Parts: sequence; structure tokens; C-alpha cells
Amino acid sequence: MKALVLEKAGKIAIQDWQSNEVLGDDDVEIKIHTVGICGSDVHYYQHGRIGPFVVEAPMVLGHEASGVITAAGKNVKHLKVGDRVCMEPGIPDLQSPQSRAGIYNLDPAVRFWATPPIDGCLRESVIHPAAFTFKLPDNVSFAQGAMVEPLAIGMQSATKAGIKPGDIGLVIGAGTIGIITALCALAGGCSDVIICDVFDEKLKVAEKYQGLHAVNSKDQQALADKVRELTGGEGVNVLFECSGAKPVIASISDHIAPGGTAVLVGMPIDPAPLDIVAAQAKEVTFKTIFRYANMYPRTIRLLSSGKLNVAPLLSATYKFKDSVEAYERAAEGRATDVKIVLEME
Repeated sequence: MKALVLEKAGKIAIQDWQSNEVLGDDDVEIKIHTVGICGSDVHYYQHGRIGPFVVEAPMVLGHEASGVITAAGKNVKHLKVGDRVCMEPGIPDLQSPQSRAGIYNLDPAVRFWATPPIDGCLRESVIHPAAFTFKLPDNVSFAQGAMVEPLAIGMQSATKAGIKPGDIGLVIGAGTIGIITALCALAGGCSDVIICDVFDEKLKVAEKYQGLHAVNSKDQQALADKVRELTGGEGVNVLFECSGAKPVIASISDHIAPGGTAVLVGMPIDPAPLDIVAAQAKEVTFKTIFRYANMYPRTIRLLSSGKLNVAPLLSATYKFKDSVEAYERAAEGRATDVKIVLEME
């Protein structure tokens, strides 16, 4: 089959690729339709590594996907040939202590698409466990289905935050994950969410959503004023750090209300400092997230209900034959781009 292969840092190409996957009794075979380009894909393309994960051999890219089932193992009852589906890209060891505890995303042995040495899904077809494959409602498109993966990160963040109805939120960073997290915070019960970034182009996308208040954080006073306006000077109830910027993490408690919660979503390249005393003075509760667990079904339900609208986030659609061009655009980091997707057909 054809696949988009990362040969080494800075070099990708569409190649003939042989899969060694075999359909098991609990698996499904899926013809890939749409795949989103994630920031991690681009980072591997540019640098060949993310932390300890190093590309040491050619690897197929892609982990945000939707498609159509073309075959099903004999034990699969909830899916059938012809079903439109999206797939959770991490496959844990179901016997691990983490999986048995319901936190399978933290299983050290999880096999995650396009994380070295595991091949991704930017290829014509995949074989995947049916337990991690989810049927799409008729009113959820393939593009929306491919967006379930990044949406699940926002859902994990909002869930870990313990949002109460009417809370005020603040999201730092208006990239794909930042905007998605803000939308999930609204869906989770926040009445208003402030979202800040240093790029006006990204903030203009966020401004399209009712309930999101976009502020350019180059003007820290403007951000402080907006927090004061919406919270009566108390500070936000929940804060989501989605930028991974070390200076932001150092002063993360500035805009949080006493007793508030901070969720660390962004990943700094290097260890980041934190003002512990400032956090202690407010008894800030810190939560961290790593991917997600058990978020796909509820994310799909919210998409189908219309309470999560990702249409404004889809910046461009490329055909698979133009994958290299799409990745080059993604690597440019255009401020106006949120999500670029590839269609296999």
C-alpha cells in the first residue's frame, strides 16, 4: 500500500509500504479516509525526536484518523463492514495495572501510532483493536471524526479540572489544543473562558465562538483587566496552561482565584520553574494530563449534539498525494492555521 513515511529528520515521502499486521478475532480492518496533521507529527518531521522518543528507522506518520471498516474479526459485535469510524491511536496492555485501574493512557507499554518505533496511520489501511475503534454518527463527518483525537485531549483536561457549572476559565495558548480545550471547558460547564495568545491571527479564530474572550497576552494589563472584569477581581476558577512556555508556567498562579485549579496541558521543551509560594498562598490545586482515557465516546456524543463545533478550526484540506506539501505548510507554522487534514481519496 502507499504510506507517508518519515525517512529521517527533514525528509518525508509517499512510498510503497508493506504492513505486517494480521486481522485478529478482536480486530477490525479500516480503510483510512481522513488524517489530521498534529504538532507532534510536525516535530518528528522537523527534528526526528521528541524527548526520549527518537526516530531511528523509517516511520509512517499520522495518528488522528477516521475511515470505513472493510473487515471485522469473528468476536467483534459492535461494529460491522461499512461502518464509518474513528480510532483511538494508543493501544495499551489491557493486563497492565494502569489499564485495570482505568488509566490506560499511563501504561508504560502503550503502543501509540507515529510514536517511535510504532508506525502511524497515514496509509491506505490499518488493522486496529475493535475496542479502540468507535462508530461515527451519521451527522459527524470524516473530518470531524479525525478531530476526535485532539478533542479528547481537551476533554481530558476539562474533566481533570473538575469544572463546576458557571465557573470562569482561562486558557493560555490559542493553538489547536488551546482552542479545543477552551471549547471543552465551555461544554463542561464554564460560563465564560478567556483565551490568550501573542498571535492575533489565532485569537481571531477563537473569537468566532460565543463564550470565548480572546486577549492578546503581549498586553498583560489587558489580560489582567479581562480577568478582573469577568470574575469581579477574584480570579479564574480554572486555568489551562496550553502553551508550554516557561515564563507562563513560572507565574501561573497570577490569575487564579484562591482555591482554584491549574491544569498543565502544554509540554515545555526544558524543565520549567514554578513559583511554589505564590501557589501555596492560594492553595492552588495542580493537575497534569497525558493524552486521555475513556474520552472518545463522550467526545463523539458532543460532536453529534452540536455542542462541539470544530468547523472553524479546519484551516485546509489536502489530498494524500499532496501530503509532503501539506506537511511543509504545517512546518511553516502559519499563525492563521489551526488544523490541516489529509484525505486519502
